[in-house]
Amino acid sequence: QVQLVESGGGLVQAGGSLRLSCAASGRTSNIYPMGWFRQAPGKEREFLAAITWWSVAYYADSVKGRFTISRDNAESTVYLQMNSLKPEDTAVYYCAGASTLSTLTQRRSADYWGQGTQVTVSS
Repeated sequence: QVQLVESGGGLVQAGGSLRLSCAASGRTSNIYPMGWFRQAPGKEREFLAAITWWSVAYYADSVKGRFTISRDNAESTVYLQMNSLKPEDTAVYYCAGASTLSTLTQRRSADYWGQGTQVTVSS
């Protein structure tokens, strides 16, 4: 099994920045590709970004240029740096792990999920 624990959410003003972290534990060899999703109230879950073991990154158009995904394999941690935040970025952000990259980037799903961390952007 794999456990994913997010941290770093909170309240920020529009235009500000936040950095989310996701610490993985357990059978982390099952989830070389990792990613981030979010879900706002009343909306479907949205894919944001994914990263391979070798740190090749993929982004949704909605966050490209503002969000940056990165990872530290030695620490089994994935990060999401979010800049130029907008009120519409308000959502619960979820870390995700999958056995294949296509699960994240094409199926827009995951094999493992974190519990989520709230990000609120005030106008």
